Amino acid sequence: MQFTIVSYWVYHLTNQSKMALGFVGLAEVVPVISCALFAGHFVDQQEKRGLLLKLLIGYIVLASGLFYLSTPLAFSHLGNSVRLGAVFFVVFCGGILRAFLSPTSFSLLGQIVPRDLYPNATSWSSMSWQIGAVLGPLIAGAVIAVFTPSIPVDLSHHIEAVSLLMANSKGIVFASGAVFVIELLLLLPLMRIQPKPILKQTREPILTSIGEGLKFVFKTPTLLGAQCLDMFSVLFGGAVALLPAVQQEFFPDNGTFFSGANAFGFLRAAPGIGALLTLGLLAFIPLKTKPGKKLFVCVAGFGLCIIAFGLSRNFFLSFGILILSGMFDAVSVVIRGTILQLVTPDAMRGRVSSVNTIFISSSNELGDFESGVMASALGTVTAIVVGGCITLGVVGITYFTAPTLRNFSFKDRDDKS
Repeated sequence: MQFTIVSYWVYHLTNQSKMALGFVGLAEVVPVISCALFAGHFVDQQEKRGLLLKLLIGYIVLASGLFYLSTPLAFSHLGNSVRLGAVFFVVFCGGILRAFLSPTSFSLLGQIVPRDLYPNATSWSSMSWQIGAVLGPLIAGAVIAVFTPSIPVDLSHHIEAVSLLMANSKGIVFASGAVFVIELLLLLPLMRIQPKPILKQTREPILTSIGEGLKFVFKTPTLLGAQCLDMFSVLFGGAVALLPAVQQEFFPDNGTFFSGANAFGFLRAAPGIGALLTLGLLAFIPLKTKPGKKLFVCVAGFGLCIIAFGLSRNFFLSFGILILSGMFDAVSVVIRGTILQLVTPDAMRGRVSSVNTIFISSSNELGDFESGVMASALGTVTAIVVGGCITLGVVGITYFTAPTLRNFSFKDRDDKS
């Protein structure tokens, strides 16, 4: 929800700059990559439940800052450039917290779930995340649409830029306030979890500890192959970052329900809807056979969906394509997450997860930056289609160069291949 608000807001603060959408992702990925390895070392030596609670409080503080920046008070006292810089600062700080959040939540899951339930637990964990991915953009888009005055396209060019910014800010105020309230409510279920023991009791130099995590990842071919496949496919196949531009170019506000901010919200939520439907099914019917081959099929399907989305000009077709892309991505997420849980020793979960953050999670934001740069240079449609084609190429290369991943089975718990 917060990413949806920020991307929509920045797009309008910068006079609809596609490059600015790319810099939103870059502002988050730089601290994630910079802090990830240290975060993994730190997490392995901390009590996970307490650390996760502190990180959530940090997100609440950032949400309150974003809420203030969207209020008329900030609008009257801060210039447009100052507010834009402050928004990017909030995103940057969120990246620092995220570097610690990923290994913390991954390690906590490994401590509270029995090993034989990892595939099922990964489905439930991913599904809970996707609920936010679905409801967040829908709520953000709906709130922005309800509280932002509708301005026809043929009149928007005759209205002063300042007036347009003030109109857009009205919806942002309510949307960012909703984020603040929701994050406060998230404290309640987390406080019910009992503190867990610290599995890594020995202290060692930071570089030695970090080196162990890196060494494990690069010497585990199945894990390395899965991470590389996801990193490059998401890096070049991420079209979500360009949705504000897609909505503005092909689905502008024309007075109908599926246009303007509503169109943006629905399209942004579509991949999450597809993922949620698939994860709900996988939670009750877990994947059991040939997960490696299914991973390649799903990533290839994702790439084809991106190409089709770039060529579509019909809202409902685009919406359906993005739902299908989310379904393919959901299966690959479960397979990759289960592989990571199965092959990682308990005492190294934080460090291995931090490497995973660099390879996997950061690729989303780097992909956003890459998409913004390509869209600025080649145009929105060309950038999306080329990205989908590159994704298919990545699948082909990885399929023939990573046989251990291709032949992986969930029974290979020790990854001795």
